[in-house]
Amino acid sequence: MLRNFEELAELVKAHPVKKRIVLCCAHDEHSLDAVYEAYKEGIIEPVLVGKEDEIKKICAEEGFDFGDVTIYNVDDDIEAAKKAVELIREGKGDFLMKGKMQTSDLLRQVVNKETGLQVGKIMSHFGLFQVPNYHKLVVLTDGGMNVQPDLETKVKIINNAVEVLHKLGYEDPKVAVLCGSEVLNKKAQESVDAAAIKEMWQNGEIPGCTIEGPISYDIAFSKEIADFKKFESPVAGETDCIIMPSMVTGNCVGKSWTVSSDGRMTGIIVGAKVPVVLTSRGSGADEKFYSIVLAAAATA
Repeated sequence: MLRNFEELAELVKAHPVKKRIVLCCAHDEHSLDAVYEAYKEGIIEPVLVGKEDEIKKICAEEGFDFGDVTIYNVDDDIEAAKKAVELIREGKGDFLMKGKMQTSDLLRQVVNKETGLQVGKIMSHFGLFQVPNYHKLVVLTDGGMNVQPDLETKVKIINNAVEVLHKLGYEDPKVAVLCGSEVLNKKAQESVDAAAIKEMWQNGEIPGCTIEGPISYDIAFSKEIADFKKFESPVAGETDCIIMPSMVTGNCVGKSWTVSSDGRMTGIIVGAKVPVVLTSRGSGADEKFYSIVLAAAATA
């Protein structure tokens, strides 16, 4: 169980081999700042792709000393994305990060069927949150990739999340398939899906975790409420991962934690050959740094 992001960082720093991050369109002060912090902490070795003159200027002005860092000089964003993905395919990087560019330009190269990083899985967003009044970190998925996942897609999202949690040291992560109520509602597709997912888990079709569903938010996060409602489950009040019924609900819950509740978040895209860090330009230094930390942990 990880209680906070600092414990996550300590977990990664204990690994004897530094991970190599390929920063695409690295001519970005904020991205370079986060990468430099991770570099100083001994977590990563950077590979920089982008406008070399601008990268060197930013590093000089901000005091980012990466030592003998490799820089691939590429002026065009799309060509930079192609180069960054190529470096990953060639084994010259362990994970990928977006710098000063459009997310779609990078993802288009990642999902390219001929030259991209797909491995036969769906890609999903793995958000890791530090939520006030909850005793450990919790995963929220998917709040950024799959708009309206059907039953099959939700199972794949769970498998992606469980795979990463195993790499973080969780032997049996507790997964809550969230719905508006813990009682099966056959008129609500998310409730029907949740019941089907739990049955699949009971039949051994989704290994490596414990699944509960349908389950309401309050029961998932409070054993006291679960006891009051006489809902017995090892997941109640001990949830490690919540599966959202749609991207918009995941997005709203995640932002309610960070914007209105003083929560902290980090996140990566999983399901490709390597993790992909796609923080927005509006993300703070804390989120960018710990997204790098999470990606490094997910490559273990």
